[in-house]
Amino acid sequence: MADQPASWASVAKASGWVTLAVISCTVGLVQAQGNPQPVGQPSIYTCIDPQGRRITSDRPIAECMGTGQRELSSSGNLKRIVPPVLTATERAREAERLREEAARQARIEEEKRKQRALVARYPDQMAHDKARAEAIAQFDALLAAVHKRQGELDKQQREIAAELEFYQQDPSKAPIWLRKLSEENARQRKSQSDYLAEQQRARQQTWQNFDDELARLRELWKQEGR
Repeated sequence: MADQPASWASVAKASGWVTLAVISCTVGLVQAQGNPQPVGQPSIYTCIDPQGRRITSDRPIAECMGTGQRELSSSGNLKRIVPPVLTATERAREAERLREEAARQARIEEEKRKQRALVARYPDQMAHDKARAEAIAQFDALLAAVHKRQGELDKQQREIAAELEFYQQDPSKAPIWLRKLSEENARQRKSQSDYLAEQQRARQQTWQNFDDELARLRELWKQEGR
């Protein structure tokens, strides 16, 4: 029993070392959690908030989520631009802008495709003049046929008029077939006259279209050095 005080002293001393070790470990963990070692270079975030204040932080700045911010290296060099976080309305507006831009680019590409096709079809003015002549020749042939038909109807109208002379005093006595033939002749002559005017306008428009096309082709030929 004389050794008991020495034993208690040993236990107390051992307990003291254990307690000290636990405290040291705990302090180390707290320090490690409070000051984590950075992975790579630390970043600096800077921005101007909606109120016009310049803010700098070592982490992304919440006040500038809607305005965008810059991420810098510790030496002050720009690492990247952090774009603003868009609202639902802004996202919809941006999506519409992108759609419009895509449509605009599609129209540009389509116009380029048409220009390439036009130059391939008409490599020089001789080819274009030949196409114009062929198109106009078709209209001229059609107009000639209309004029011929008008001549036939005019001749028929004169024959009908000669027949109706016998009934000048009382046109109601003219045969029904003759009166119907006269009415049909008048209808057809008007129809042919309207058709003639329509085809003449179409011929004129076709000629103008070839003029406009030739002007575009001259620019394209010039660009290609032809």
